[in-house]
Amino acid sequence: ASRKITGMPSPLTATAAWPGVITHYRDRVQITQSVAPVTLLEGNTPLIPAPALARALGQGKAEFELFLKFEASNPTGSFKDRGMTAAITQAVADGAKAVICASTGNTAASAAAYAARAGLQCVVLVPDGKIAAGKLAGALSYGAQVIAINGNFDDGLRMVREAAERAPIALVNSINPARLQGQKTAAFEVVDALGAAPDWLALPVGNAGNITAYWLGFTEYFNDGITSTRPRVLGAQAAGSAPIVHGRVIEKPETIATAIRIGNPARWNEALLALDESDGEITAVSDAEILAAYRQVARLEGVFCEPSSAAGLAGMAKGVREGWLDLDGQRVVAVLTGHGLKDPDTAIKGAAEPVTIEPRIDALLGLLSLS
Repeated sequence: ASRKITGMPSPLTATAAWPGVITHYRDRVQITQSVAPVTLLEGNTPLIPAPALARALGQGKAEFELFLKFEASNPTGSFKDRGMTAAITQAVADGAKAVICASTGNTAASAAAYAARAGLQCVVLVPDGKIAAGKLAGALSYGAQVIAINGNFDDGLRMVREAAERAPIALVNSINPARLQGQKTAAFEVVDALGAAPDWLALPVGNAGNITAYWLGFTEYFNDGITSTRPRVLGAQAAGSAPIVHGRVIEKPETIATAIRIGNPARWNEALLALDESDGEITAVSDAEILAAYRQVARLEGVFCEPSSAAGLAGMAKGVREGWLDLDGQRVVAVLTGHGLKDPDTAIKGAAEPVTIEPRIDALLGLLSLS
């Protein structure tokens, strides 16, 4: 016999409070409204206070207020979902039956998920052997056709651009303007949560779509009088993949931070504009500096991000240490772009091996070191 369960919210009630970024910011996301949004209820990610990390990054030289914009809380575990809901919605409205992208991992997973949601075919090009396991798993699980190339992301982007010109397939990389429309909503959320723009925004820079989108969002709120200020922007690139810092294309970018392993950013000029208009800074950080920040944020604040997400934090630490970044008394938001489970191999390699013991209490107590 069946029994009716009462007192539980309906699925609609449970999810209706947040409708996704397109619906919530309907008047600001400049894409078609001719079709229903293709959404997984992305956005509305937490802004986590991080006082212990702020003290560590301040190194005794600066006291500041730090918040972590934890984009790992999006449905596929990265900030890409904000832009992908807009890009796939526009693709559906335009009559597309298939979408394509090049990716270092997060875009692939996001495109595959939103294409599945919309009932579209999805093709993703990834650098062979240069994609983190958690990202590849997502793209495959959502049903995308994953094609590995003997080349890097920049090669893949060139190929998918040409494919979109020669075949009936929609390109959903960040050169698609709909992507920026979705991604700029993160800036809106920061201001909505804090009641004002922060003094500084720190974030990793790879293909430069995110730095462009944040600046677009902050500028829109500023121009409309919703905030009276805009943040200064601190961008961080991996030292082995820092074309904007060095002012030249990096032919063979290398870094452990796979999400920002890009030698020729598609939004290079827009990133420079954001840095110039915000009186910002961009710096290159080593893999060692990235991994140090990656471990700090997890161990000091309980926040697990992928290595590339920690580049902005590493840039802050470097700037304070070298004296060119004054954060004293400032309010800072650092964007953590993806979840740590996106790259489990790096997490495991950097951790101590688990200890195996016999199932006896004395064996357990003998290992404990409690203070």
